[in-house]
Amino acid sequence: MAPQPNTPVEPDDNPDTYVGLDADTAEHQARARGWHTVRALPPGAIITMEYMGGRLNFEVTGGTVKRCWKG
Repeated sequence: MAPQPNTPVEPDDNPDTYVGLDADTAEHQARARGWHTVRALPPGAIITMEYMGGRLNFEVTGGTVKRCWKG
């Protein structure tokens, strides 16, 4: 039997609360709330679609978070 992946625990947090924040402030807040991985992406960035527990993604335009999602 294959081993189960070690998935980090996801904080009970609403991604919508990050929209409109400065990217640096949003990242600091996300890490303080317990997100294991935080990544900022430009609009239209090509990314893989695998879901990774404990990761929070920001779409950033002009230094401001425009969209935020888990995984």
